[in-house]
Amino acid sequence: MDKKMKALIAGSTAVMCLALAGGVSAKTIKIGITQNNVGVDSYQTTYEKAFIAAAKADPNVSTVVLDAGGDVARQIAQIQDLIQQHVDAIIVWPTNGKAVVPAVKKAHDAGIPVVITNSNIAKQGMPYIAAFSGPNNIKQGEEAADLMCKALNGKGQIVQISGKPGYTTAIQREKGFEVQLAKKCPGVKIMATQPGDWNREKSQRVMEDFLVKYPKIDGVYAADDNMGVGALNAALAAHRAKDIKFVGATNFAVGYEAMAKGEYYGSVYQSPVEDAKNALKTAVEVVEGKKVPKMNYFPTPPIDQQNMKNFSKPVF
Repeated sequence: MDKKMKALIAGSTAVMCLALAGGVSAKTIKIGITQNNVGVDSYQTTYEKAFIAAAKADPNVSTVVLDAGGDVARQIAQIQDLIQQHVDAIIVWPTNGKAVVPAVKKAHDAGIPVVITNSNIAKQGMPYIAAFSGPNNIKQGEEAADLMCKALNGKGQIVQISGKPGYTTAIQREKGFEVQLAKKCPGVKIMATQPGDWNREKSQRVMEDFLVKYPKIDGVYAADDNMGVGALNAALAAHRAKDIKFVGATNFAVGYEAMAKGEYYGSVYQSPVEDAKNALKTAVEVVEGKKVPKMNYFPTPPIDQQNMKNFSKPVF
């Protein structure tokens, strides 16, 4: 073999290796996501926009973005559809943490890693997920309880507006709040709890009923600010807001504004943008084989009228 032929073969081999290397590095990771109910509140709407933007910013990621519209059966069907599409990973924002377990197990059995986002899956589903990405909802409930204790100086009668029944976030925030409240300030009693379904209008109606039933209410805890502001609106209309301390979780722009006015005591700061970015990053790292914490929380500090200047106004 002459020198020219050897050089030609060597050059061809080098080009082939570079092409193969380029093909591996440029392999597109296909990630499917089925969300809970985009449009029910501005948090979920902002999350979806941030998720799509983060995916578009990564040339090695493609996504299939679906929304269950709050329907468990639809979400189960969407998970099955994503399995059939052979995506590299599935992100699930559960409409019901228990009901989605069989579908998540199917994805796991098919070799597709599942990342649960924002609201965790039920305990029996934990062996079938690669990771959870989102807030520590138990801790958020505890932080809200600490705010309520401080607002009422450890004594009073309150009502609670919980999230959607069966929804893991609602269950965990309620549990965290109630356990911490009993531990830190047993002098604060919860007179009643009713679900607001993450809906401002429904929460306003729930609060209207509370105001009729209870002549004295010292505080209101709502599982998110969307519902908390609904309760505040009812109290303002009844001219009783000045006598009530309002505490929420997941600080919305309307909650931030109400704090600035002195009408809303405090909440827990949670960014839907960081929530979305963290979920996508977690899914990509799982596909790439990187070590990811099973419970991949992002920080959600308490916010009140005293420290709110340290936080930017939420974009949702």
